[in-house]
Amino acid sequence: MLYRFDFHTHSFFSTDASSSPEQLVEVAKSRGLSGIAITDHNDCQSLRYCVQNGLMREDGLPVDDFLVFPGVEVSTADGHLLCIGSTIPDRRGASALQVAEEIRARGGVPIPPHPFDRWRASISPEIMDQMQLEVLEVFNAAVLRKKYNQQAHIYAMTRSLGMVAGSDAHHQTAVGTCWTVLDLENLSVASVLSQLPKSAQIGGHYSPLLEGLKKYSGNWFRVFKRTSKP
Repeated sequence: MLYRFDFHTHSFFSTDASSSPEQLVEVAKSRGLSGIAITDHNDCQSLRYCVQNGLMREDGLPVDDFLVFPGVEVSTADGHLLCIGSTIPDRRGASALQVAEEIRARGGVPIPPHPFDRWRASISPEIMDQMQLEVLEVFNAAVLRKKYNQQAHIYAMTRSLGMVAGSDAHHQTAVGTCWTVLDLENLSVASVLSQLPKSAQIGGHYSPLLEGLKKYSGNWFRVFKRTSKP
């Protein structure tokens, strides 16, 4: 059976986001999604919140036919790295290779988001070449230039990686602007993780320009500092 997911969203547990997990889930359901990954920056508080408030089950099964995935977006020394399907302690500043290994050891899937986007904290192709990857985010709805997603798609094809899409929503209105469709035997975290490295359909559209500009304006100084180091 086909299920539709958004693998990259943020709740108010990220300092640059404003929506509650309840709001993210409500919008996702209204747009026909079967699940979302809440991937807050270096923080897993949203997952505890979701369990405590009945939005998520610890056994990886859906609540009211909707799945909330464990996840986090780690600020590694080499750029952002999504952890999908598991939690991980605060590992900001560690190398992307080290964090990816720890994610796998914890049963999760490491996924570099928005690669090739030079204006955001993205892991470079040179670093990705050294990483043991199975999946890549090839459609990020918040990029300002479509060529970044096109380059990610080409890279994934070259390495025969699984492909996912993520809205990178920092407000509930952006949830589900793009999605990944998986053919699953059942709706569960385990089933999704087993299918991620395989072929998937992706679709959607880009976030409104203003939403993208807000994200970029918050990132440009950090990127400038990183790229200006001797």
